[in-house]
Amino acid sequence: MKKYIIEPEVAGQLGDDTVLNYSTKPPIIEKLNYEFDDWLGDDFIEGFQCFICSERLAEYIKKQNLTGYTFDDCKITKSQFFNDLHEDGLILPLFYWFKIIGNENDDFFIVPNSMLVVSQHALETLQAFNMDRCQIQEYEK
Repeated sequence: MKKYIIEPEVAGQLGDDTVLNYSTKPPIIEKLNYEFDDWLGDDFIEGFQCFICSERLAEYIKKQNLTGYTFDDCKITKSQFFNDLHEDGLILPLFYWFKIIGNENDDFFIVPNSMLVVSQHALETLQAFNMDRCQIQEYEK
């Protein structure tokens, strides 16, 4: 079955309340604070060494029997730049930290260059939601 490298929208960065463990390379995020600089509507978002997804996508993923991931809570904040861009007070949906824990036998896994690889089933699951800014290419070992 085909697998794909996906590069989701990057809508922000690690916030001040992120806790990193620097004893490994790359550092491991122990507590995630994702700070949005903008949001163009995608349900699956990327940041430095992390991914987050909207609550509605998380609920759908749980029903799909996919492997190689777990969910955790994360703190979501908005940068001053975000607030300046969205003076109308754009409200973000609830997001969850989407932790990749899989290997090549799972639906989600990370390859050595820190790229996210997904199965065909996982890709179709993600594409059932807004993924307009996500770059996708076929994965070849």
